[in-house]
Amino acid sequence: MAILLTGTAGQAQAQAQAQAAPGEAIDFQRAVSDAAREFQVPPEVLLGVSYQSSWWEGNAGRPSTQGGYGPMHLTDTTGGKAYANRPGEGPVDSTGTKDPSEHTLITAAALTHVRPEKVRTDEKENVRAGAALLAAYQHEATGGRPKEAGRWYAAVARYSQAGDQANAAAYADAVYTSIRTGLEHTRGDGQHIVLPASPAVAPERGQLAKLRLRRGTGTSRTGQPECPASLNCRFIPAAATNYQVASRPTNGIKINTIVIHDIEGSYQAGISTFQNPSSGVSAHYVMKADGTETTQMVPTAGIAFHAGNYWVNMHAIGIEHEGFAAQGATWFTPATYQATAHLVRYLAKKFDIPLDRQHIIGHDNVLPVSGPAIAGAHWDPGPYWDWKKFMILLSPHGKRDKGAKDHGTVRPGQAVTITPGFRHNVQTVQVCDNTPAPGSAGQSTAGGGATVACTTQTQPSNFLFVRTAPRHDAPLFADPTIHSDGTPGSDRIDDWGSTIVGGQQFVVADQKGEWTAIWYTGKKVWFHNPHGRNTKPAPHARIIRPKTGTAAVPLYSTAYPQPDEYPAGLSPSTQKPLGVYTFPQGQAYVSTVPPQHTDDFFKATPTRPETVVTGRDTYDLIQYNHRLALVNHGDTR
Repeated sequence: MAILLTGTAGQAQAQAQAQAAPGEAIDFQRAVSDAAREFQVPPEVLLGVSYQSSWWEGNAGRPSTQGGYGPMHLTDTTGGKAYANRPGEGPVDSTGTKDPSEHTLITAAALTHVRPEKVRTDEKENVRAGAALLAAYQHEATGGRPKEAGRWYAAVARYSQAGDQANAAAYADAVYTSIRTGLEHTRGDGQHIVLPASPAVAPERGQLAKLRLRRGTGTSRTGQPECPASLNCRFIPAAATNYQVASRPTNGIKINTIVIHDIEGSYQAGISTFQNPSSGVSAHYVMKADGTETTQMVPTAGIAFHAGNYWVNMHAIGIEHEGFAAQGATWFTPATYQATAHLVRYLAKKFDIPLDRQHIIGHDNVLPVSGPAIAGAHWDPGPYWDWKKFMILLSPHGKRDKGAKDHGTVRPGQAVTITPGFRHNVQTVQVCDNTPAPGSAGQSTAGGGATVACTTQTQPSNFLFVRTAPRHDAPLFADPTIHSDGTPGSDRIDDWGSTIVGGQQFVVADQKGEWTAIWYTGKKVWFHNPHGRNTKPAPHARIIRPKTGTAAVPLYSTAYPQPDEYPAGLSPSTQKPLGVYTFPQGQAYVSTVPPQHTDDFFKATPTRPETVVTGRDTYDLIQYNHRLALVNHGDTR
């Protein structure tokens, strides 16, 4: 059904349909109209703010990744038991603070004399509370509640809770663009909401000065893409709740990693997902499979939520690709590689990022923040992203490094780079009917469970299998997080724990005939390597071992400062060892980058500027298995 906000025959018909529909928890149009009338807010303003904040969705009372509830995205980062985390990663950066921007739900509930619990879960009361808050903001800024929608700019800008003029204006401008051009969206409950275009609405941007916000250095959604001239590039902003405004690297946070993803869907589906405020995810760039279009959605200075690990996101730029990991070769066209290589070279030059596999990684190389989450970690771009071709395209003039030895083995204790190639490295995997599900980017279920239908798929691939002994019939290695039930490793496409990928570096543990052993996941694993055809020496690799006298050292997936290093008023991020993984004495791993200091980031709010906390400890990033792990530099030698 179409639900309109104007007094037309179409609206009356839509209202009648809405009233006739049984079982709807809320008539959204009526709730907006009633709240707009009660608090004297222009209905198009109320609807525009709600769309920009939540896509008009209530999310069944669940909080967003920013602690926002209901269609009006009223924030309460400490009041809801369901909300205790950053976007899928760690404790929210504002938990326990008294910053008003983190508790707008409490303020709005007081304005309507309704309990906060009800505002969290009752969409009608949530809309009323949001309208009351907008009215209070506008009255405080201008002393009135004007009838003209364009004269509510101050209230809309303040509703963003941005701490500086640029980002408050960016939010308000997005709302007014929606009002001027019109909107449509079908809610999850089936209600089709339409905001008719009002091109005559002229926002009074001069009201912004009344808010007395900082000018600041934070990024804003200017609409200007950061792309090389060779790409057809545009800027479409992700929803404000799906990333954090920041001023990297001028704020001290170094951008040193580029993460390659696939969308597990279409180009437009990826863009729409990142525009959806309730999705909680975003990437800096989205690439179309045929190479004809690139869409930037988050400024490179901002922190996109793409890798499932906030600390990694702090230092990374995420690039999503149209396609599905299990169908990679179909989607990853020569044009895809060429366009992405142009973009990566541009970004690497801009941020001084080395063009190697230690800094250009896949989502499948990133560890989640907790042990229980590792088994279901995303494994895109998957086995069919041609790392060899891509890294050649990144090299000067698209040529391979002639000065490096192409293949060969080394003695135990020395490092090698995994070099299986792609075109002639044909591997067979099982693709099962529950992996990958579109949109899941390959959530792993390889550890057992119900019997599912699988098909065999044999294609050129970027990986090698690792086994428990130097023979072809030895069991595949079983990652303890994926196979916690004790089952052996498998050749399922989502069982990343039994594979190594081109470009990764490991320390040789042993050599027997045509088989090479490496230290991997705290064990010795073997892969077929006749005449060293799948490796080349890595003489400049930095190798680390546990410090003398230590049986084993803990591993981490984040590197946050110690709690006592955070200023008063900022909640420390929780960091615990990954107990499922160990780094035993006698083993060695390659450290992929120089040790870096612990750090954390807190976005700007109306009461404080953006804040970077840097700790005294340093951590080494090591190639631990298929994924990267962190170890405290003080625990190693």
